[in-house]
Amino acid sequence: MADHQEASVTLPSAPASVRAARCHVMDVLAGWGLPDGGEAADALRLIVSELATNAVQHTRGQSPTFRVDLRLDREERLRIGVTDRHPRHPRRLPATVQQDHGRGLVIIRCLTAEHGGRLSVVPTAEGGKTVWVSLPWSVSVR
Repeated sequence: MADHQEASVTLPSAPASVRAARCHVMDVLAGWGLPDGGEAADALRLIVSELATNAVQHTRGQSPTFRVDLRLDREERLRIGVTDRHPRHPRRLPATVQQDHGRGLVIIRCLTAEHGGRLSVVPTAEGGKTVWVSLPWSVSVR
């Protein structure tokens, strides 16, 4: 593998972009050697779907677009980041809250931890944020 590989796409903050983000990510990862149809591919597909859905639903018109970044580095870490321009960081819901929506970040955290990764939220210079998921690539390609 080269020192690192990167890919990104910028999409409109619209519901149809969730599918476009998911397809883009899975196409790139397949090109990098991720086998399709395995548990890791399914987990990554769901993580990207939830990240993109959050970028579309929770920016309240303050982010007309969002960007999806992929990085695979020489330390064999896969990083997936979704950046939007909304200044508010995602809130962690209490475990006792009963509702039909708002569980995307919980799903992302659980899947990320289950696969030996971590989640972080980083402010951007433009006042928005990037939600990063970092996973060991070796877990992904098994």
